[in-house]
Amino acid sequence: MAPSEIPSEEVSHDASVESEMNTLTTIASNGNSKSGDAPPTESKEKRTKESQEQLKPKGTSRDGKLSGAEAKKKAKEEKAAKRAREKQIQQQPFAQESGHSRTEAASNAIKKGVVPSRPEASVLPKHQHKRTGSMSANQQKNLPFRPGETAATAVTPEPKKENKNVALFGHLYGNPRRTTIAGAAKDVHPAVLALGLQMSNYVICGSNARCIASLLAFKRVIESYVTPPQNSLPRHLTLHLNSQIDYIVSCRPLSVSMGNAIRWLKVEISGGDPHTPESKAKADLCDAIDSFIRERITVADQVITTSAAEKICNGDTIMTYGKSSIVQLIFTEAFRQGKRFKVIIVDSRPLFEGKNLARALAHLGLEVQYSLTQAITHAIKGVTKVFLGAHAMMSNGRLYSRVGTAIVAMTAKNADIPVIVCCESIKFTDRVALDSIVMNEIAPSDELVLQGNSSTSLSKWRDTPNLQLLNLMYDLTPADYITMIITEYGSLPPSSVPVVYRLSTNT
Repeated sequence: MAPSEIPSEEVSHDASVESEMNTLTTIASNGNSKSGDAPPTESKEKRTKESQEQLKPKGTSRDGKLSGAEAKKKAKEEKAAKRAREKQIQQQPFAQESGHSRTEAASNAIKKGVVPSRPEASVLPKHQHKRTGSMSANQQKNLPFRPGETAATAVTPEPKKENKNVALFGHLYGNPRRTTIAGAAKDVHPAVLALGLQMSNYVICGSNARCIASLLAFKRVIESYVTPPQNSLPRHLTLHLNSQIDYIVSCRPLSVSMGNAIRWLKVEISGGDPHTPESKAKADLCDAIDSFIRERITVADQVITTSAAEKICNGDTIMTYGKSSIVQLIFTEAFRQGKRFKVIIVDSRPLFEGKNLARALAHLGLEVQYSLTQAITHAIKGVTKVFLGAHAMMSNGRLYSRVGTAIVAMTAKNADIPVIVCCESIKFTDRVALDSIVMNEIAPSDELVLQGNSSTSLSKWRDTPNLQLLNLMYDLTPADYITMIITEYGSLPPSSVPVVYRLSTNT
């Protein structure tokens, strides 16, 4: 064992042995000097060495150091004694002592040499961590409060926030609309990013406008698309479009026409030949999108406009609700044909879409009357026909359109006024709806609050208890209130909607 590795207890023991030997040597020399018989120097040194050998413990070498076996044995004994002292300390009521008594006991123990002056991890009580010295939760509960300590003040829980969602329409509430591009996926095309924000803020509004804008955005996505290695365009492009569609849905739910157009586009992509060069496949898809917009929307609107304009006669008073692009085209075409008639526009909050239609028709030269739904019973007097646009036509012949349309159709039905719905076949669906609860879109409730006017009763509706606002986007008009549906396939009754849907999907 190296000198640096010898324990401190062994060094102190050797020093005490050497001091005792020196003392005996001094006594022996003094006794010899007193007795007067001075032995020879060699015999004196021999006797001194013999006495030193007798004082050394067994197993100790002549140079005063312990052997390896003796050092290990001694270290074990000291370790056992140390453990015994620690156990004795742990058995004391350490946790029940007050601060002053614990301090006094610790100082007395240090004076006696039982506890080292510097605390070590080995003498800490049970359940106490070696590094930090912290105690477990059970021991902390048993510790008494020190004088002057006060219990922590109890934190009052925050009052539970009232749920402002209408329970009956709880299944329609989802994530709030996205109003920024923050958090969008990296592979979303910039054209799609702009389109989503425009739809969310009603810059692009209307079923036809949203469908055309979506297809044009997807066309730009296809033009800038590059097929990754070890992939084919028909398979990977469909996955790439899914991320674009997810972003648009997060801004605003898809319309029925958008859903039909997206399904058609995915069929076109997946049906392509994987061996076709990428540039030619992309060009074919872009041409197909242009043809779809032209045939299913543009040409369909022209056919419907020509057919519906023939229903308008000179001197008619026609009522419409909100703003429909196809209805605006019908009025413009009838006025261009030289027919003179009056248009009554019924509108409602919060979008007030009818204002744009009234402004456009007034600039055209038509006689326009604008009123809200509250005055519909007065405005319906003298009306000869009602023209309505559509968001979708259900398979059971019901009209799914802007909320408030059902009120106008019901009022016209009670007054024996024909109700004519103008709708393209791309808005037809095979779904069946019986009410406006199961399937609908909920807009942000804050849109019902007048912006810039903080004195209204709804300005602080979120802080008003038991007050909930419901901002539905669409309602459902029963087929009994509809007289005729004009499509690019002709004029037909509501019961023929499934037939038109099958014809449009097969072609």
